[in-house]
Amino acid sequence: MAFVHIETMEIADLTAPDLGALEALAYSARAALPPPWADPASQVLIRVEDFPDPAMLRDLEIEDGFALTGLYDGIPLTQKSVMDQPDGPDTIWLFRRPILDEWADRGNVSLGELVTHVLVHEFAHHFGWSDADIAQVDEWWR
Repeated sequence: MAFVHIETMEIADLTAPDLGALEALAYSARAALPPPWADPASQVLIRVEDFPDPAMLRDLEIEDGFALTGLYDGIPLTQKSVMDQPDGPDTIWLFRRPILDEWADRGNVSLGELVTHVLVHEFAHHFGWSDADIAQVDEWWR
C-alpha cells in the first residue's frame, strides 16, 4: 500500500468549519440580499448550532437531526399583526452538522453557496416569498 504525501497542503491539519465560520457565511449572505429585502432581513436573528434541539425535532415530527439544515422561528411578515405579542425575535436557525453533511454529500457546491441557499430558504418563510421571489435571490431556484 502506497501513501501519498502532499507537501503543498497538509490535509491532515484541516478541520471542519466551526460555528463561527458558518455564522460569518450566514451574515455575509444576509448582507448580500437585494435592497428591498436587506433592511427587514437585518431584523431577523441568526443562530447557528451544531444540531437542532430535540424539542424542535419533536415539534416538526423529524426523527433524524441530520434531516434539518435550517429553521425559521417566527411569524411570517405576511401574517404579522400589530396585535401579535411575540415570544422573542424572529430567528433563523442554521444547523452546522447537517449543513456540513449535505455539503460533503453534494461535493459540487461551495460551503458558502449551501449556507446561502439554506438561509434564503428560511428567509422565504419569513417574507412569505413565492418560488419566483426566491429565484430572484437564489440561483438554485432558477
